[in-house]
Amino acid sequence: MKKLIVLLNIVFCFVGGVYAQDDVFLETAKDSISAAPVVNPNILCEDTCSHVHGIDLSHYQGNVFWEAVGDNTKMAYVYLKATEGGDRIDATFERNIEMAHRHGLKVGSYHFYRPLTDQQKQLQNFMSQCLPREQDLVPMIDIESTGGLSTDVFCDSLFYFLDLVEDAYHQKPLLYTGRNFYNKHLKGKIDDYKLMIAMYTDEPPVLADDRDITMWQYTAKGRIVGVNGFVDKSRFMGKHSLREIRFRH
Repeated sequence: MKKLIVLLNIVFCFVGGVYAQDDVFLETAKDSISAAPVVNPNILCEDTCSHVHGIDLSHYQGNVFWEAVGDNTKMAYVYLKATEGGDRIDATFERNIEMAHRHGLKVGSYHFYRPLTDQQKQLQNFMSQCLPREQDLVPMIDIESTGGLSTDVFCDSLFYFLDLVEDAYHQKPLLYTGRNFYNKHLKGKIDDYKLMIAMYTDEPPVLADDRDITMWQYTAKGRIVGVNGFVDKSRFMGKHSLREIRFRH
């Protein structure tokens, strides 16, 4: 009987020790959880840095509530899609540019370049919408496709078009392209132009020739009050500022 009592005491002590260890583990786990940083999904890049931020919009964003966008003081500028190729006009451009101005944003217009379409025709299409008197920012040319041309032929086509745009607006356009596209087709060939580079990563883009980047489009899945769905967001790099791309009237 005494042996049974001693044995039971040993068992109770062992079990109690296990539970005590579990309690220590649980308390340690609680401490670790409480010490972990709280991540707020509503805190965005523009909330945590001092760079100048903006957006670009086209018909893909549908009907924009510009009053709400204008009240979002984190967004200083907007680039609006005006045209594409030789005959496409963005269906929302006219309303967007009027409302963006009305609600206090600095506005620029962009053209999606199609290498296989006659450059003069593309220029006329763009000029029909991108009216100098309505521009706060220099025109932007969206360059994403070679149209199946070799790099040399594509560049000849592109450079001719860029010269036409510069002659028409009396200033060099801002060029938009992706990091990989630049590295493959444009590296070292457009040093005289300011660049907006698209790369959707946490770290800012670095180009293969290490050249300066004026603006970085850091996400295609941004959110902003006044726009349903995703929106492209960009910001200025380093010490670059909005005045560098102001339209000279």
